[in-house]
Amino acid sequence: MKRPTAKLAGITAAAVKKATQRDWAEWIKVLDAAGAKSWPHAEIALWLHKKHKIADWWCQMVTVGYEQATGRRVKHQTSDGFDVSVSKTIAAPVANAFEAWRDAVVREQWLPRTPLSVRKATPHKSIRIRWPDDTSVSVNFWPKGPLKCQVVPEHSKLPSAAAAEEMKAYWTAQLEALCAFLERKA
Repeated sequence: MKRPTAKLAGITAAAVKKATQRDWAEWIKVLDAAGAKSWPHAEIALWLHKKHKIADWWCQMVTVGYEQATGRRVKHQTSDGFDVSVSKTIAAPVANAFEAWRDAVVREQWLPRTPLSVRKATPHKSIRIRWPDDTSVSVNFWPKGPLKCQVVPEHSKLPSAAAAEEMKAYWTAQLEALCAFLERKA
């Protein structure tokens, strides 16, 4: 078994303890004693919910943290591949950021030569995209006042941890390009 760290599933030991009354080291001991090493993900989460009355979201996070600590799951790994997300607050209205993603002509100015397919768009809230390699990108937009917004792309179903790290760096750079484009227009 891997050694528990101060942070698993992106959550600190202090945060998991505050929400569940146990830190990562304690949860690992409890789950090992229950025999969870051989259980599938859903069984662990269900057991946590029934036996320890943990809220659904925390059942998932404790399960993912346990799987990471025991070497069954690596960073960014989900049941159907790897997911990464990045976030950027931009000095532009949410409508402008949304349009920069939705409109192919505008998008070409900050995300050039990237053929993608918009599957669904909810104005000023979200866009669902099929990426050229058939992975999925979900972009959420959050207003932060009339002239500022947060943009959060999440890239899902990536084939490996290396691909996830590569796309995390890619989206970080592309959000910088979007920020420069929108702030230049403002």
